[in-house]
Amino acid sequence: MIWPRSALLMTALALVSLVACDVERRKSDAELGLNPQQSRGRKIYDNYCDRCHRPYSTKGKKGPGLKGMFAHQYLPQTGLPANDERVSDIIMHGRPDMPGYSQVLSAQDLQDLLAYLHTL
Repeated sequence: MIWPRSALLMTALALVSLVACDVERRKSDAELGLNPQQSRGRKIYDNYCDRCHRPYSTKGKKGPGLKGMFAHQYLPQTGLPANDERVSDIIMHGRPDMPGYSQVLSAQDLQDLLAYLHTL
């Protein structure tokens, strides 16, 4: 009966290694080349956005991934222009499945967050 246990163990290890392939070590602000404003924006992102959006992937969690969102003319989910004005509006007022943060973020917080989002 040793074979079934070892087969089970090998299967479990294979699954863990496959799951781990999608996990990437978090880079520091310095490794990413973030300036102080972008670093502050990253902290805001971590506190409010990361639970639903992946920063360095186009795969989302609950919401869409945000990698390269300013690299395109339009936002993929909404078709709205990919610019600071539209993204600010989404952040502050939310969407049907996303809360708005106008009561939480200051104008400076929003500018810091946008500065970080531009690095993705």
